Amino acid sequence: MLKFICLGSGSSGNSYFLFSENYGILIDAGIGIRTLKKHFHTYGLSLKQIKAVLITHDHADHIKSVGSLANEFDIPVFATERVHEGIQRNYCVNPKLKSEHVCILNKGEELTLEQFRIIPFDVPHDSSDNVGYSVQYEDVNFCLITDAGHVTEEFGGYIAKANYLVLEANHDEDMLMMGPYPAYLKGRISGNNGHLSNKSAAQVLVDSITEGLRHVWLCHISEENNHPELARKTVDAHLRSCGIIAGKDFELDVLKRRIPSGIYELQKR
Repeated sequence: MLKFICLGSGSSGNSYFLFSENYGILIDAGIGIRTLKKHFHTYGLSLKQIKAVLITHDHADHIKSVGSLANEFDIPVFATERVHEGIQRNYCVNPKLKSEHVCILNKGEELTLEQFRIIPFDVPHDSSDNVGYSVQYEDVNFCLITDAGHVTEEFGGYIAKANYLVLEANHDEDMLMMGPYPAYLKGRISGNNGHLSNKSAAQVLVDSITEGLRHVWLCHISEENNHPELARKTVDAHLRSCGIIAGKDFELDVLKRRIPSGIYELQKR
């Protein structure tokens, strides 16, 4: 059976673990390795279960511990060439990845790791590069999209295939615009290469989901420009206005910034 746990989601650090009995994939390593070890131990897991790391993009809150993790446990790290170049430049990554751990992904090309079939796809963001991941395991499809400046037709197509979806709902538009951030930062966050708002997340769900969707987790909630319950209520209300009922048609949850989600079992109906 496929299982999933979020170890942290937001600008403080992002990391998601997708695993079967024999193989585990960590998506992003933006949490300190000591904290990762603590969280894994709390849930009866071990970092030795991580057989591969997938990186979405090269911002510090997604890559901070990737060098330590890969080098200590001899784990291959998969990312696009531009993301790997960004990891090497990023001063937050110390130690750097050893060359034997650098594995290059190409967008749209399937990667097979044991029973996992993984397709990285383009997600717009102001990093060196950024991808979402569509992961097929037996008859279950898991999709993760974070740090998305705007909705694209391509990633809407991957949402349509998903049974389980992690989707960014970073900010409330009014909170952002009325908040304390300087104008340039507000423009960056709300721009085409920034972050997805609650309303945008809600609309792409309305436009893209199918009857096969079982669970949605909203991720990367801003501490300053959003609130977990506000994100959930905004998405829920928009879905209801379009005849889609969260809790009935599929489950809807919000991932916490610093607290693990607990382990979910992922299976089709």
